[in-house]
Amino acid sequence: MTGAIIQSRVASTRLPDKVLMDIAGKPMALRVVERLKMSQKLDNVVLAIPDTKENDVLEILAQENLLDFFRGPEQDVLERYFEAAKHFKVETIVRITSDCPFIDPEVADEIIMRHFLTKADYTSNVIERTFPRGLDVEVFSFSVLEKAFKEAREEHQREHVTPYFFENPDIFKTENIEAKGVLRRPDLRLTVDTKEDMELARKIYSHFGEKFFSTREVVEFLDKNPELKAINAKVQQKELKE
Repeated sequence: MTGAIIQSRVASTRLPDKVLMDIAGKPMALRVVERLKMSQKLDNVVLAIPDTKENDVLEILAQENLLDFFRGPEQDVLERYFEAAKHFKVETIVRITSDCPFIDPEVADEIIMRHFLTKADYTSNVIERTFPRGLDVEVFSFSVLEKAFKEAREEHQREHVTPYFFENPDIFKTENIEAKGVLRRPDLRLTVDTKEDMELARKIYSHFGEKFFSTREVVEFLDKNPELKAINAKVQQKELKE
């Protein structure tokens, strides 16, 4: 089974409760889920939620929308992923974060396919960023996840799940997928970490409505409307270890 595991929590230093914020009538977390459910390569989509009381609201959201979910440690996200994958018997894990309301199922499918073709231990589009930020997809097998779960010791390796893979190239075969053509736009922010990011996300969704829209369409729309690109152009991305 190939499954997307979406880490989601209400705590956020720069934009608290962002995963529950409304984007065109639905919480951002649901926007991520609904786009991933359009994937042709995913068998399941699971929300991985912290087991703290303040995150009970995310369990309620999952239950109300008939979504699979798993609850585990808030800070040790690596353990949360491992236990979620074990519980749902996910053999190939696709790691997604819940602040990416423009996640592209076609991009995800391409990276999943490349993962199987190259037989890599870890395949992603984040080691060297060429896609717009917010289209992050990381793919790895359960056996590789289990190895990281047992061996990773550094705090950032536990909190961010996958650094143990690309920080140990002598142990793991890693594959980086680069964007091509109009998708090669690392200058664009399509993630949500600040109020400016949220403002842009709402404007994009308002323009396209409920029909599915691709990253290609978003890029073309932003290029035609440079005043929209300017909304979050000055936002600095948080460093990995923060």
